[in-house]
Amino acid sequence: MSDAAQPTAAEVRAAADAVKTALDRHLQAVERRTGDDDPAVYDAFNALAAAAEVYDELLYDRYDEVTPFEIPAAEDSLPPYAGPEEPHAVSVLIRRDYAVAEPARLLAQAQRLADLDPEGQAGEAAAAGAGVHAALGVVFGEYEADEIASRHVEFGLEEGDSTLWVSAADELPEPGEWLAAPFDEADPALVVCRFDASSVFDEEDEPDGDPDGVVIRRS
Repeated sequence: MSDAAQPTAAEVRAAADAVKTALDRHLQAVERRTGDDDPAVYDAFNALAAAAEVYDELLYDRYDEVTPFEIPAAEDSLPPYAGPEEPHAVSVLIRRDYAVAEPARLLAQAQRLADLDPEGQAGEAAAAGAGVHAALGVVFGEYEADEIASRHVEFGLEEGDSTLWVSAADELPEPGEWLAAPFDEADPALVVCRFDASSVFDEEDEPDGDPDGVVIRRS
């Protein structure tokens, strides 16, 4: 980083003062908390985390030093639950990331499916192009997402992070209501439980003994 791009000593000092202020506010919120899901504590926690992150970055950019702060992300990443006490419906939101680690394997699988049904959907998709884009369409069009997750190596894919949110609702949406934008109304405050899996957890000792993921539970 060039000297011109580095933060000034005054900016680092101001960031340190912001951490001190946020720390005091967080302690005050904790001392006055009204329950396990007190929104004031949640807001103060987020403010402290943001201030600490800014200070850590500026300190490193200016002095090449780091702080010992480690802000827990998973369990504290959701706001207090604000959904119905007795949900009559749920929405399950899933995201799974994959890297195309072996394109040749993916292409071979797509071609195999096309050969089995040359006049069907797989054959039409393969005919549209012989590249990875077309192969992904063939494979994901043929198999359910859960099957791909369990057989991803066969398709030349490498797992990345994944998450599953179970969100509460009073009733099911009308058919087709959200299909145009299925994730736009995802509200963290309605999450009943959440399951995350990431390699970032591999080096951590999870309380439930599962090193591959963390479970967030709502009361």
